[in-house]
Amino acid sequence: MKQTIFIVEDDTSLQELYTYSLENEFDSRCFSDGQSLFDALEQEKPALFILDIMLPGDDGLAILSKLKENQETAHIPVIMVSAKGTEVNKVKGLNMGADDYITKPFGVLELIARIKANLRRTTVKETISNVVFKDIVIHINKHQITVNNKPVQTTLKEYNLLYLLCENPERVQEREHIFSQVWGEGFMGETRTLDIHIKELRKKLAENQSVAAIQTIRGVGYMLV
Repeated sequence: MKQTIFIVEDDTSLQELYTYSLENEFDSRCFSDGQSLFDALEQEKPALFILDIMLPGDDGLAILSKLKENQETAHIPVIMVSAKGTEVNKVKGLNMGADDYITKPFGVLELIARIKANLRRTTVKETISNVVFKDIVIHINKHQITVNNKPVQTTLKEYNLLYLLCENPERVQEREHIFSQVWGEGFMGETRTLDIHIKELRKKLAENQSVAAIQTIRGVGYMLV
């Protein structure tokens, strides 16, 4: 059975390109704006989103923000699409939780390769049993985190960051390695992005009285103890 891809793109010629390019491997559905996408999400959740940044009404970044705030869609990978020369939008999208970025014009083979790579990363996590460290449990299949048996709401990046730390407890994770694993090899955002996410995770662990803690190893990275 083909996996479903939801695409938000207002250019009808590009909608046709997506449909034609992906029809052999995926079941793709194109939407012209954010409202029609969210209407469709009431009935079905896709395996992956592709969002154009320049759209009527809510732009792609606004849609991305809403998807990441919703626990039902926060774990679904998102590929952002935009024209050349919009580096600021690329950085902003990645900082907001996008998993990948592709620049117009793009080749069909590149598009399919990016989709498969992002779906593969998601599938690998879903086949692993729960990850547990002290009172933190990461429920892989549910894409949920509990601390002291209480569910904790996180963004996708916070989830992936805590997942990495819980997989490697009491072992220092270098900053460069964290960026590579959580934000992707091509991450070009602010280095403070990681510090902000660590601060939020510490706050959420403290609120739920976790006995685990994230230690800062100055000049190196972070470690869960």
